Amino acid sequence: MSTAALAARPGVLADRLVARSSTMTDVALVVTGAVVVGLLAQVTIPMWPVPITGQTLGVILVGGALGMRRGAAALTTYLVAGLAGVPWFAGFAGGPAYVLAPSFGFIVGFIAAAAVAGWFAERAWDRRPLLAMAGFCLATVAPFLVGVPWMAAVLGLSDPATIAAYGVTPFILPGLVKAGLAAAAFPLAWRLIRSVDTRR
Repeated sequence: MSTAALAARPGVLADRLVARSSTMTDVALVVTGAVVVGLLAQVTIPMWPVPITGQTLGVILVGGALGMRRGAAALTTYLVAGLAGVPWFAGFAGGPAYVLAPSFGFIVGFIAAAAVAGWFAERAWDRRPLLAMAGFCLATVAPFLVGVPWMAAVLGLSDPATIAAYGVTPFILPGLVKAGLAAAAFPLAWRLIRSVDTRR
């Protein structure tokens, strides 16, 4: 199969790697995506009030691999199960009291971030490094739209400079690194799929 033919075919990585799609398959993919984010959440650089974690990378990978709807469903599952007590938020935290954590708003924003990453992947942006980087960088912005105001409200902050110092500035470089890792991983995965297809 030619590269052009592959690029013209719809679907995200999950659609190519899973032979047959069904409701049960989609449920399994959504749960697996939530678990991936939960595992990467434990990769943590402790900071106050919001730690740097591997969650954002997990969100991009899950959204890009599953697509917009399943990606958003996976992060919704992650959020709901975490509030129900599954200890897979950063630092093995969980439970309903986590809504009072300064970082909880970022978890809410992860749902939109996964949807954005999935939307771009459905349009094959994840198959080219520069397009993937652009799409994934846009996806990393989404958690801040909810997370920063939530953090400010929980901590009672009103000074813009302090809010930025706590909730924005420390995460710019790590966010770019995570987006870059995902932007390198997805085109590589698609190249591997192309190489397998051409050998059939």
